[in-house]
Amino acid sequence: MAWTYALIGLAVGIIIGFLISRITVPGIKQQKSLKQDLEKSKYELEQYRQELVDHFATSATMLEALAKDFNKMYDHMASTSKELMPNLPEQDNPFSARLDEMTLSPELNKKVAHIKEEVNKQPKDYANGATGLLNDEPIIDINAKKEDKIA
Repeated sequence: MAWTYALIGLAVGIIIGFLISRITVPGIKQQKSLKQDLEKSKYELEQYRQELVDHFATSATMLEALAKDFNKMYDHMASTSKELMPNLPEQDNPFSARLDEMTLSPELNKKVAHIKEEVNKQPKDYANGATGLLNDEPIIDINAKKEDKIA
Protein backbone atom coordinates (compact mmCIF):
# COMPACT_ATOMS: atom_id res chain seq x y z
CA MET A 1 0.00 0.00 0.00
CA ALA A 2 2.91 2.32 0.72
CA TRP A 3 4.18 1.82 -2.82
CA THR A 4 0.85 2.83 -4.25
CA TYR A 5 0.76 6.07 -2.26
CA ALA A 6 4.35 6.76 -3.27
CA LEU A 7 3.61 6.24 -6.99
CA ILE A 8 0.45 8.37 -6.81
CA GLY A 9 2.36 11.12 -4.98
CA LEU A 10 5.14 10.95 -7.58
CA ALA A 11 2.66 11.26 -10.47
CA VAL A 12 0.84 14.18 -8.80
CA GLY A 13 4.19 15.87 -8.10
CA ILE A 14 5.30 15.51 -11.70
CA ILE A 15 2.02 16.98 -12.97
CA ILE A 16 2.13 19.89 -10.51
CA GLY A 17 5.80 20.55 -11.34
CA PHE A 18 5.07 20.53 -15.05
CA LEU A 19 2.17 22.99 -14.65
CA ILE A 20 4.21 25.34 -12.44
CA SER A 21 7.13 25.29 -14.88
CA ARG A 22 4.82 26.06 -17.80
CA ILE A 23 3.31 29.01 -15.98
CA THR A 24 6.47 30.52 -14.54
CA VAL A 25 9.04 30.00 -17.34
CA PRO A 26 9.00 33.03 -19.71
CA GLY A 27 10.85 31.16 -22.49
CA ILE A 28 7.76 29.18 -23.42
CA LYS A 29 5.73 32.33 -23.98
CA GLN A 30 8.53 33.75 -26.08
CA GLN A 31 8.73 30.49 -28.02
CA LYS A 32 5.00 30.66 -28.74
CA SER A 33 5.22 34.26 -29.92
CA LEU A 34 8.20 33.42 -32.15
CA LYS A 35 6.29 30.51 -33.62
CA GLN A 36 3.32 32.78 -34.35
CA ASP A 37 5.66 35.34 -35.96
CA LEU A 38 7.19 32.60 -38.08
CA GLU A 39 3.79 31.39 -39.27
CA LYS A 40 2.78 34.98 -40.05
CA SER A 41 6.00 35.55 -42.02
CA LYS A 42 5.50 32.32 -43.98
CA TYR A 43 1.97 33.37 -44.85
CA GLU A 44 3.11 36.85 -45.96
CA LEU A 45 5.90 35.32 -48.05
CA GLU A 46 3.44 32.99 -49.77
CA GLN A 47 1.13 35.93 -50.47
CA TYR A 48 4.03 37.91 -51.92
CA ARG A 49 5.03 35.01 -54.17
CA GLN A 50 1.47 34.67 -55.42
CA GLU A 51 1.31 38.41 -56.14
CA LEU A 52 4.60 38.13 -58.03
CA VAL A 53 3.31 35.23 -60.13
CA ASP A 54 0.12 37.17 -60.88
CA HIS A 55 2.14 40.25 -61.81
CA PHE A 56 4.32 38.34 -64.28
CA ALA A 57 1.32 36.59 -65.80
CA THR A 58 -0.42 39.93 -66.33
CA SER A 59 2.78 41.47 -67.72
CA ALA A 60 3.21 38.58 -70.16
CA THR A 61 -0.36 38.99 -71.39
CA MET A 62 0.14 42.72 -71.83
CA LEU A 63 3.42 42.20 -73.70
CA GLU A 64 1.75 39.72 -76.05
CA ALA A 65 -1.01 42.23 -76.76
CA LEU A 66 1.59 44.96 -77.31
CA ALA A 67 3.53 42.76 -79.75
CA LYS A 68 0.36 41.95 -81.70
CA ASP A 69 -0.58 45.62 -81.82
CA PHE A 70 2.93 46.55 -82.95
CA ASN A 71 2.85 43.96 -85.74
CA LYS A 72 -0.60 45.14 -86.78
CA MET A 73 0.54 48.76 -86.87
CA TYR A 74 3.73 47.88 -88.76
CA ASP A 75 1.73 45.95 -91.36
CA HIS A 76 -0.68 48.87 -91.67
CA MET A 77 2.19 51.35 -92.14
CA ALA A 78 3.86 49.09 -94.71
CA SER A 79 0.69 48.66 -96.76
CA THR A 80 -0.31 52.33 -96.63
CA SER A 81 3.23 53.47 -97.49
CA LYS A 82 3.04 51.41 -100.67
CA GLU A 83 -0.42 52.78 -101.46
CA LEU A 84 0.33 56.41 -100.67
CA MET A 85 3.84 56.48 -102.19
CA PRO A 86 3.77 54.01 -105.08
CA ASN A 87 6.67 55.64 -106.96
CA LEU A 88 9.05 55.54 -103.96
CA PRO A 89 12.01 53.19 -104.55
CA GLU A 90 12.13 50.12 -102.31
CA GLN A 91 15.41 51.14 -100.65
CA ASP A 92 13.91 54.50 -99.59
CA ASN A 93 10.78 52.97 -98.11
CA PRO A 94 11.48 52.13 -94.46
CA PHE A 95 8.58 49.66 -94.39
CA SER A 96 9.53 47.72 -97.53
CA ALA A 97 10.86 44.66 -95.72
CA ARG A 98 10.62 43.29 -92.22
CA LEU A 99 13.76 42.28 -90.40
CA ASP A 100 12.82 38.62 -90.27
CA GLU A 101 11.93 38.58 -93.98
CA MET A 102 14.98 40.46 -95.23
CA THR A 103 17.25 38.83 -97.75
CA LEU A 104 20.82 38.64 -96.57
CA SER A 105 23.83 39.70 -98.55
CA PRO A 106 26.00 36.89 -99.96
CA GLU A 107 28.64 37.55 -97.30
CA LEU A 108 26.12 37.21 -94.49
CA ASN A 109 24.68 34.08 -96.10
CA LYS A 110 28.17 32.52 -96.02
CA LYS A 111 28.64 33.47 -92.37
CA VAL A 112 25.23 32.08 -91.41
CA ALA A 113 25.93 28.84 -93.31
CA HIS A 114 29.32 28.53 -91.58
CA ILE A 115 27.75 29.05 -88.15
CA LYS A 116 25.04 26.47 -88.86
CA GLU A 117 27.72 24.03 -90.02
CA GLU A 118 29.75 24.59 -86.84
CA VAL A 119 26.69 24.03 -84.69
CA ASN A 120 25.92 20.71 -86.39
CA LYS A 121 29.49 19.36 -86.17
CA GLN A 122 30.42 16.82 -83.53
CA PRO A 123 32.17 18.25 -80.47
CA LYS A 124 35.92 18.72 -80.67
CA ASP A 125 36.47 16.71 -77.51
CA TYR A 126 34.86 13.67 -79.12
CA ALA A 127 37.54 11.11 -80.00
CA ASN A 128 37.26 8.37 -82.58
CA GLY A 129 38.44 5.06 -81.18
CA ALA A 130 40.19 4.30 -77.90
CA THR A 131 42.30 6.99 -76.27
CA GLY A 132 44.26 7.43 -73.10
CA LEU A 133 44.32 4.42 -70.77
CA LEU A 134 42.08 2.40 -73.08
CA ASN A 135 44.49 2.72 -76.00
CA ASP A 136 46.38 -0.47 -76.99
CA GLU A 137 49.59 1.43 -77.79
CA PRO A 138 52.45 1.03 -75.30
CA ILE A 139 52.98 3.85 -72.85
CA ILE A 140 55.97 5.97 -73.83
CA ASP A 141 58.10 7.44 -71.09
CA ILE A 142 58.05 11.21 -71.52
CA ASN A 143 61.23 11.69 -69.48
CA ALA A 144 63.15 9.36 -71.81
CA LYS A 145 62.20 11.50 -74.79
CA LYS A 146 63.41 14.65 -73.04
CA GLU A 147 66.77 13.01 -72.27
CA ASP A 148 67.14 11.92 -75.92
CA LYS A 149 66.53 15.48 -77.06
CA ILE A 150 69.05 16.91 -74.59
CA ALA A 151 71.85 14.50 -75.63
